[in-house]
Amino acid sequence: MDFSGKRVLVTAGANGIGLAIAKKFKDLGARVYVTDIDQRAVETARKYGFKASVSDASVEEDVIRLMSSVETELGGLDVLVNNAGVAGPTGPVETLTSDAWTRTFDVNIHGQFYCVKHSLGMLRRGTDPAIVNLSSAAGRLGMAGRSAYSASKWAVVGFTKTLAIELGPEGIRANAICPGAVDGPRIQAVISAKADMLGRSVEDVAAVYNNQSSMQRMVTAEDIANMAAFSASSLARNVNGQVLAVDGNTEKLY
Repeated sequence: MDFSGKRVLVTAGANGIGLAIAKKFKDLGARVYVTDIDQRAVETARKYGFKASVSDASVEEDVIRLMSSVETELGGLDVLVNNAGVAGPTGPVETLTSDAWTRTFDVNIHGQFYCVKHSLGMLRRGTDPAIVNLSSAAGRLGMAGRSAYSASKWAVVGFTKTLAIELGPEGIRANAICPGAVDGPRIQAVISAKADMLGRSVEDVAAVYNNQSSMQRMVTAEDIANMAAFSASSLARNVNGQVLAVDGNTEKLY
């Protein structure tokens, strides 16, 4: 997979999965721009050699400014990776606040809409352009206590499949990646919240998360980065509108 000369934007690209994705594309020869809401993480990303800026994907004005910066710094765009997302609230649906529900959708799906809408001009001028949207195993399965997150990630799948139909005739591909439980600070926070909700120990809940896939292990950020690079590469030139599960074969979410 050779991305020499390609221009890539990764949202929420200065931390966790996003940083792993950004590094992967950079290692494969791409010029990579990352954006993140975390100022300190953006400063660190610049030390890795990335063009980077602070923005909130859920704020359309931020996204408009972001795309202007990408145009200036990279001269255009070939690959958009919509990675920005939040875990959202944990609890039975009747306990969730409207603000928490709305914030989850603002980031997880509205942010992807803004980024696609305002990058399409560049993508249409790009070379073999591709959109990679991050969904989740919760975007194809239900997840008790995580209704806001699951519903927003299902929305990502519907958005992606529609983009594939709309943009395919123009040569722009769109696919969604559905990670399982990805080892790292974010899933540990989710496990802690789930343990509180159930009145169980963190260790008990963590054991279930580790063993919910057929592989009986969590996936890594590197696993997701590999799929992002593959799905945006020429090796996947006829892979379009697909839901690409990277979850060790997870059939039920806890």
